[in-house]
Amino acid sequence: MNENLPPCPECSGVYTYEMGALLVCPECGHEWQAGAEAAAEAEGGAEVIRDAVGNVLADGDTVTVVKTLKVKGSPSGIKAGTKVRNIRLVDGVDGHDIDCKVDGFGPMQLKSSVVKKV
Repeated sequence: MNENLPPCPECSGVYTYEMGALLVCPECGHEWQAGAEAAAEAEGGAEVIRDAVGNVLADGDTVTVVKTLKVKGSPSGIKAGTKVRNIRLVDGVDGHDIDCKVDGFGPMQLKSSVVKKV
């Protein structure tokens, strides 16, 4: 537990530690990149959208779905591990902040909490 590491952005826990390129909070299990805060400050304080791990997302990124998602009107949902290319960040409804086109399902909006940057 290094005193130079920032507190957890989720629970404000002070016991963060480094695991490779990520910072980890042992209290809530949240993982994020150490450089993500620097990237957010460089943008000038604008709203920053992060993926499930804490990586900062941008328009045109490729992401992977981290858990199986149910899709209304479809017998099978979007399976975990599905790659979604060329995302667009939007101010969506009910937390859906990614506008994209998923192969086999067409255009839809996803929450950033269910994707991971590739």
